Amino acid sequence: MKKDNNRRPGQRPEGNEDRKKLSKKFEPKKDFFSKEEGGRPKPKKSFEERGKWEKPGTRKTQADGRQSFRPDEKSEGEYKKVYKGRGKDEKPIHEWVPSDKFSKKKPYDKKFKKPYSKSPDVERPDYNFEKLAQNHRKKDASDDVRLNKYIANSGICSRREADALIQKGDVKVNGEVIKEMGYKVKPGDKVHYKGKLINPEKPVYLLLNKPKDFITTTDDPMERKTVMNLIANACEERVFPVGRLDRNTTGLLLFTNDGELAAKLSHPSNNIKKIYQVTLDKPISQGDEKAILEGLELEDGLAQVDDMQVLSKDRTILGLEIHLGRNRIVRRIFAQLGYEVVALDRVMYAGLDKKDISRGNYRFLTEKEVIKLKFFL
Repeated sequence: MKKDNNRRPGQRPEGNEDRKKLSKKFEPKKDFFSKEEGGRPKPKKSFEERGKWEKPGTRKTQADGRQSFRPDEKSEGEYKKVYKGRGKDEKPIHEWVPSDKFSKKKPYDKKFKKPYSKSPDVERPDYNFEKLAQNHRKKDASDDVRLNKYIANSGICSRREADALIQKGDVKVNGEVIKEMGYKVKPGDKVHYKGKLINPEKPVYLLLNKPKDFITTTDDPMERKTVMNLIANACEERVFPVGRLDRNTTGLLLFTNDGELAAKLSHPSNNIKKIYQVTLDKPISQGDEKAILEGLELEDGLAQVDDMQVLSKDRTILGLEIHLGRNRIVRRIFAQLGYEVVALDRVMYAGLDKKDISRGNYRFLTEKEVIKLKFFL
């Protein structure tokens, strides 16, 4: 056989066998469409055949491969859109569920049982800030308190709800109905709500080490587990969480009935520092680490971190210091670079740490800690 000098290394010589292979047409297997095997393969069952939906609807394949269901216009009133969590891109996922399976009046069969040990019986501090408050008070300041704040501090409701009660005429000051927004209560005034005398409650400051699967809210219409279940026996006063932690985020969460302190810690201008321990699904590269420290541009603006350190040899566990309080900011920072946050734990908040607080338990803040938060932070 004559040598072909133009043939590239690794290329097979042309011959009769190769020509025969190229000339052959594709032929499916004989038994693929045979009647013996039952003919063509059956298509997948629809939503109605599987019994998942009682009414017809449309299925739509999204860009990430997920399939969503939307009911027809005629049957849309019989379905309810339910939040099912978030994907790896940190975007919310919703699902249409029949209305009869989703009812606010119908409680869930699975009742909440606290899976954590009881918090130790700790003595509640008796806070006294009068002398210190006088030293930090402005000269032109007075002891008058806005009526809505007075009602909120008494534990009846929030300030916004108190405004509605004032407008309805349910609140009396010194026997007179007050409907004026911004009315200030003076020392010695008697405030009545529905005929009952109310007084501002004593301040309460609780620090909880939040576990997973608990929602940071005071009330949930779907009757899921909330952080209020964990502190139900802590005090009689009405307290509320300062800030939020995601359902799968663990760590420090502060509760109080001090609206002034809550507003101070929540306002972005005060730059309250928070430190998180972040566990990623894969090692972080040095380039991405540098990009995060320099700041990332997200859909709602620049995300600037204060500091970040790699804590593990495999570069999957990080320590992140940040003062931003935007929604899911830590998870969105890493999702921007293609990482998924497997675990997120807040280990420090406004100078407070988790020392001696086991998961699911709480403790009262000391008077020294409260003074630092209120006057020196």
